[in-house]
Amino acid sequence: MSVFTTRAGAVTGRPVPRDPAVTVLRGIPYAAPPFGANRFRSPRPAAPWDGVRDCAVHGPVAPQSAELPGSPVWSPGDEDILSLNIWTPGGHGDALPVLVWIHGGAYLFGSSAQPDFDGTALARLGLVVVTLNYRLGFEGFGHVPPGADGEPCPDNRGLLDQIAALRWVREDIAAFGGDPGRVTVAGQSSGATSVACLMAMEGARGLFRRAVVHSAVNACATPESAARTTAEVAVAAGVPATYDGLVSASPKMLVDASDQVAERYRSDPGSGPRHYDPAIYGPVAGVAGLPLDPLTALAAGAGRAVDLLVCHTSEEYWLLDAVGSCAKVTTEERIAAFASDHRLPESLLHAYRALMPEASVNELYLAVYGDMLFGEYSSRLAEYHARAGGRAHLSRFVRQRDGRGEQVRAWHCADIPFAFGNVDEESVHFLMGGPPGAADRALAGRMTQAWADFAATGDPGWPRLASGDPGAPPRPAAGDAVRIWDTRPEGTHGRWDAFRSPWRDAGLPLLAP
Repeated sequence: MSVFTTRAGAVTGRPVPRDPAVTVLRGIPYAAPPFGANRFRSPRPAAPWDGVRDCAVHGPVAPQSAELPGSPVWSPGDEDILSLNIWTPGGHGDALPVLVWIHGGAYLFGSSAQPDFDGTALARLGLVVVTLNYRLGFEGFGHVPPGADGEPCPDNRGLLDQIAALRWVREDIAAFGGDPGRVTVAGQSSGATSVACLMAMEGARGLFRRAVVHSAVNACATPESAARTTAEVAVAAGVPATYDGLVSASPKMLVDASDQVAERYRSDPGSGPRHYDPAIYGPVAGVAGLPLDPLTALAAGAGRAVDLLVCHTSEEYWLLDAVGSCAKVTTEERIAAFASDHRLPESLLHAYRALMPEASVNELYLAVYGDMLFGEYSSRLAEYHARAGGRAHLSRFVRQRDGRGEQVRAWHCADIPFAFGNVDEESVHFLMGGPPGAADRALAGRMTQAWADFAATGDPGWPRLASGDPGAPPRPAAGDAVRIWDTRPEGTHGRWDAFRSPWRDAGLPLLAP
């Protein structure tokens, strides 16, 4: 077993059984446990250790109630949650590009231990892969007033954890064969919006050179909405919405209280926008460290020096419908209320009906909501970045036939097993619609290679978006500048581009959890 030396101490891992040329190390602490005196504070450095730390298993996950297939669950008392994992290939003399992965999960659940995030296939292509845990839910994104000692409890602690992990990478990744000057940070869903926020944050400047954003979610809180959420969670937990009250509540109490608040919105059709997708946490924009939401920030040129690769799926919201985490909208009255709650003009619904003449009301709702939350928002991140002078590449995952010819959904998360090259992992087959065929494995090979090439050179293999006047209205990218990911080589551009037009006419509302 190889031994690697970090600033905090020596670590060792294990060869990956199916590919012994790749070494994996799990559960390396990049910051101190964020509890006790460190609770609700900025991340503190990890304590050093003596001897060689055996990094054979994943570290504990952040407080959450979710139980995900193939993943560990959180148990009260698990505190050493700020850890990361590394896959490093052998046999390379030069320092390798680094890909740092930030998982999604509505800022509420998930971890780096999910089997779909195994970095072996990407390491085999010449990357050093890092995945990390960070604070979630109230611990990571709840607003906390200052304590009596006056020390601030910063908003966006989950983002600050991610920055701490990137600083660890800058200082220590060379020991694992990585090049600290060629770091790409990547994420999906809330992890993707985290990446977009990092591009806009002064505290993350210079820590990464490239960014990969898959299905970024259109949801940043305002200081006012974050304070309202804190008040609701405090009531549910039975504590005052003060520092002393909140710190007196155990992490489990705040997890349970958050779930109660979300469930109240889910069960009340009259509760406004949160009823349809009761994700109550998100990055707080308009505060110290994150003065602007990422879309506005990228349009203004923030992160212009960072190369950006964006992808979204063509049927994002069908997954949330399938797992029962969103509202059912099945009548004309309900879809009219949905449009009113989100201030969408009737013309937008009419345009979608024209594009989907055979769709049911619920399918129409899923299409509109999925594009508003993910597809259109992600596309605009790429376009605004390009118009502000940055280098941006855009792609869409549209696979609706699997490698065996069966019909499947190109829904939220379906692209990630392909991008990581983990399509044979049984626990992700629900996301994919079933076991893979030969065409699926070929698609996975193309997608992992695009990630590896982008991390190494900034070129994923297709043209970047054209730059333009930053003040010009949004316009669709030319067809040859959008890579279509599909098992069928004849996958077309135009069908998916058509769904951009209604948003150019209606405008895209920025949503707040």
